[in-house]
Amino acid sequence: MGDFTRAAAVIQQDGKFLLVQEATPVVHGLWNWQQGKVDEGESPETAAIREAKEETGLDVRVVRKLGVIQNPFPNTKEIHVFLTEVVGGELKVLEGEILQAKWFTLEELEEIKDKTPGQWVFETIRAM
Repeated sequence: MGDFTRAAAVIQQDGKFLLVQEATPVVHGLWNWQQGKVDEGESPETAAIREAKEETGLDVRVVRKLGVIQNPFPNTKEIHVFLTEVVGGELKVLEGEILQAKWFTLEELEEIKDKTPGQWVFETIRAM
C-alpha cells in the first residue's frame, strides 16, 4: 500500500476559513480542510488546488505554503498545507465524500478543534 503524500488547501476569505465535514467512514462527521492524495507526477501545490475544486466547487489560488505535517495518520507520510484564496467557482460540496462546508472564524475553529482529524488542523491555522 505504501505511504502517501497528501496536499491540503486552507481556504481563507474575509477573515474566515472554509472547512468541510467529512462523509467517509473513518473520519465521518469530522471537520477538515480540503485535502487529498498527491497523484503521481503532480506537485503538492497543484493537488491542493485540485482537491479544493473537487470538494467545494471553488477555484482557489495558492497564497503561500504553511508547512508540512509529518506522519499525521497511518499510510500518510506527510501533508503539504497551503493557504489559498477563492478566485472563482461556486460553493458546492462533493456528494458522498462531504456532508457540508462551513466558514469559521478563528474563535469558532477553536470551539470545534476536537471535532477535527487532528489538532494540527487548528494549530496550523492559528500559527498563521
